[in-house]
Amino acid sequence: MAAVTMRLPAARAPLDSGARRGGEKHLVAPGDTITTDTGYMRGHGTYVEDDKLIASVAGVVERVNKLVCVRALKARYNGEIGDIVVGRITEVQQKRWKVETNSRLDSVLLLSSINLPGGELRRKSAEDELAMRDYLQEGDLISAEVQSIFSDGAVSLHTRSLKYGKLGQGVLVQVSPSLVKRQKTHFHDLPCGASVILGNNGFIWIYPTPEQKDDEAGGYTSNLEPVPLSDREVISRLRNCIVALVTHKMMLFDTSILYCYEASLPHQIKDILKPEVTEEIVLEARQRLLDLEG
Repeated sequence: MAAVTMRLPAARAPLDSGARRGGEKHLVAPGDTITTDTGYMRGHGTYVEDDKLIASVAGVVERVNKLVCVRALKARYNGEIGDIVVGRITEVQQKRWKVETNSRLDSVLLLSSINLPGGELRRKSAEDELAMRDYLQEGDLISAEVQSIFSDGAVSLHTRSLKYGKLGQGVLVQVSPSLVKRQKTHFHDLPCGASVILGNNGFIWIYPTPEQKDDEAGGYTSNLEPVPLSDREVISRLRNCIVALVTHKMMLFDTSILYCYEASLPHQIKDILKPEVTEEIVLEARQRLLDLEG
């Protein structure tokens, strides 16, 4: 008979907010006055009333020269050109695919914005249009880069590099886009034996690190070979570590994930999400990050 763990509710002390990365932030709620100085320019998340600049969303005040805006703490993904995203194909249309990327509107991947299998660059023909579902079909997960933003805010994607394309076997974790730190690269091969794609849109893909890069397929073939148990355990541990970091509102990037993974090694995978264990490993990871900064 399987053992059952029962828990009683218990008050826990919150983690030390003063130890957060980046120091103190100017947090505002809707209706809060940001400044009464008329020399500032109004940015996203603000409005002007009675010569006061007022927040329209809850978030962090950001200032760039005279421009003041409020970055929402929890919001849908707003695309920026050059962002790396992970998305799911929702519909195959004429000469385009619709992609769910956690934004207000479905993103678009045009047939002209992909490399065909084999990596060949040429004009797409009517035969290519008829074979679109052979490349990508509903439900497929892809990695892509934001190419442009339409006037209505919808995002146009492209996969014109062999590092982008269809994703094979792995685990998808959905988090708030505001918790994914912007970096030079969002593709990381971690030393623990797994790789992650940290999508700017809050979709994180964890998968076994490939033994060799298969450039011949052009990113449209999926490796469906069975994943060894050891790799599955590493992926499961990474997934739980990311959930633990998100629970305590820690920024997600390769170093924070790796430190949290290493702190979790003394514990079983299933125990990582227990509140007291989550708090312990997140505190250890946070302290290591602070030591790294110091």
